[in-house]
Amino acid sequence: MLFRSMDAATHSPEPAAAAPENKLHFLDYWRIIRMRGLLIFVVFALVVGTTAALTHWMEPTYMSTVRMDVQKDTGDIPGLIQTQTQGGYDPFFVLTQFEIIQSKEVLYKVIDDLKLVQRWNQKYRLGESRAKAFQVLSKLIDPRNVRSTSIIEINVYSKDKEEAAEIANKIAEVYKAHRDEQRLRLVDDGLKALRAKLAEHNTAVQIANSNANHVLKEKGIVVTFEGQGAIMTLSTETMRDLDRSVLELRTLYIQKQTRFDELKKLPADSLRNAMGVIVKDELLDRGLEKLNVAKQEFISKAVDLGANHPDYKRMTNTIVELSSQVDARTAAVMLGLEAELKAVKTTVDERTQKLDAEKQKNQEIAEGKRAYQIATEELERQKRLRDTVENKIKIEEIDKEIKRSTAVTVWDRAEPAIKAAYPKMTLNIALGAFVGLVLGVGLAFFIEYLDTSVKTIDDVERALQAPVLAVIPQNVGALLDEGSDSPHAEAYRVLRTNVLFTRKDEKANAMTVVSGGAGEGKSTTVLNLATIFAQNGNKVLLVDSDLRRPSLHKRLGLSNSLGLTNYLLGQNKLEEVIQTTSEPKLDFLPSGRLPSSALGILNSPQMKEFIKEAKSRYDFVFFDAPPIMGVSDATVLASGADLSLLVIQYRKYPQSLAIRSRQMVDKVGGRLLGVVLNNINLASDASYYYYSGYHYHSNNNEVEPAANGKPAGKSDRRKPHGPTEAAAPIKPKY
Repeated sequence: MLFRSMDAATHSPEPAAAAPENKLHFLDYWRIIRMRGLLIFVVFALVVGTTAALTHWMEPTYMSTVRMDVQKDTGDIPGLIQTQTQGGYDPFFVLTQFEIIQSKEVLYKVIDDLKLVQRWNQKYRLGESRAKAFQVLSKLIDPRNVRSTSIIEINVYSKDKEEAAEIANKIAEVYKAHRDEQRLRLVDDGLKALRAKLAEHNTAVQIANSNANHVLKEKGIVVTFEGQGAIMTLSTETMRDLDRSVLELRTLYIQKQTRFDELKKLPADSLRNAMGVIVKDELLDRGLEKLNVAKQEFISKAVDLGANHPDYKRMTNTIVELSSQVDARTAAVMLGLEAELKAVKTTVDERTQKLDAEKQKNQEIAEGKRAYQIATEELERQKRLRDTVENKIKIEEIDKEIKRSTAVTVWDRAEPAIKAAYPKMTLNIALGAFVGLVLGVGLAFFIEYLDTSVKTIDDVERALQAPVLAVIPQNVGALLDEGSDSPHAEAYRVLRTNVLFTRKDEKANAMTVVSGGAGEGKSTTVLNLATIFAQNGNKVLLVDSDLRRPSLHKRLGLSNSLGLTNYLLGQNKLEEVIQTTSEPKLDFLPSGRLPSSALGILNSPQMKEFIKEAKSRYDFVFFDAPPIMGVSDATVLASGADLSLLVIQYRKYPQSLAIRSRQMVDKVGGRLLGVVLNNINLASDASYYYYSGYHYHSNNNEVEPAANGKPAGKSDRRKPHGPTEAAAPIKPKY
């Protein structure tokens, strides 16, 4: 089939060359169109005719259009209203107006004003329902925007041209009034909101004023003539002196504390000496001086005196007494130093506390100032907001009293249409032609898709992996009747040539012609092929081996009383059953009568001996076999003969039948030489255009030119004695 690929290699036991790639070309589509041209034309004509008829009988519909310039609402006093909308094209605004025009608020008003419920009750079966009238009206209107402008067109369709114009103008009128009402309603709503906002701001001003007064009282802030808050505080210079004195006291304290700590760490002797240097104490200095004198005296005299000497004891006691006095004075001085250190510490703490208090006070005052400043700023802000709202209210009240220019301007009022808008005969016919052509072509291709029969050479070669040896046109009769100059003879000459060149063994001269089903033209094919071989000078024997339904004797006008069965059963000799024909080189062996006891005779040894005998007597032996899918005789003949030819009729049976026929030949060991594609419609199938123009034509009565260019006259073609399989297939008995 044209639209589906088929892997025939899976059906053949023999290895074969790769199948040609399944591609669709332009000629494939053109072939389908030519083959299904009548169907396409019928569908096309039906669709176009139906469209024209329906268009003719359709009631005309008229369209009326009203054009409006739709702008946003703006004030008439530019610059006063801070929220004034700037002009210009806004697509979102225009789309919004589309929805408003088609809203129930607008269309219900149109329905009521024009009393459409009453007018349309019988026409549209509204049942006094405004909702149904709204649905009808919604379908009749079509608002559109003139590109990149604020102009809106309202198209209204109706069977009544006057009604269409009336509805269009009424929609524009109602929409314009709606916009005016909406503007006033919005202004009133805005004033109400502004007044509520003013009350909020008045309350906020009162609260801010109360907060400012509270800060004044709490922080003790005095308001100056300039409106600023002030408190008497230490000057910056005084604060700086306090900081410096506290720092000096802290430094002095640290020095004294350090010196005191160092003195406390010294031993008694070292402490006495250090005190004498560090501390200027008169008593301590005199005691140290006396102690040093006593020690020098003791040192100078103690060597000469013994320990028991009265002077030695006296000097020792003196030193001890003086040491005690010095120590006592040293301790008193240390106590004095400690008291002095504490006094300095107390002064430092007092000065620090006073400084911190002043700083805290200044900080609190600063914070109070900031709080007062914030409170006053908030008060001023609330006053400004209140004043802004008050001004806005005054402006809106003034603006409301002023007559405003409308934001909707009707430029073109709707008028009754001169001619109908629908139906459009030309457009409908064009659309019908397009749809009809598409449907016709689509149906043709769909039918082609469903058609699995053999249609092209590619179908055969792709499915069977076997060559097509010849293409036989339609209405072919017996060449013995048509004559050697028949235009159909060339097709069989091509077949003969391909057979001779395709067979690999010259001794393979016994051929069986088979077909998958009945009526595919195998008998005509084998008769004409044998005729062509005989006309070429070969001695040919044509054997009608279709024992169940013989037909070749009828075509040749010969008797079937004696034939192949008589010879195989031993009833007659070969010479007695073979008959001559009008072609000198062509002999014919009819099937003979088939007795019930002779079933399976073709598979007998006698048949094999007959084939050998016939091959020895004749150059070529051709067997007309029954359909291979009907009985087993065809497969027996295919296995016994040297070669087999498969005849496939164009567009008759599915490809699967041809594939199974090829498989049947292969299963019995037969050798399929090729395929004969039979009964081709050369005139309508573009796939075979190259077969039809040079040697023969689809019209069998066409005059062929002679060698000198003049008409040679009509060919003498006689009708066959009996019906051909291609022209009038006979239903098989099996």
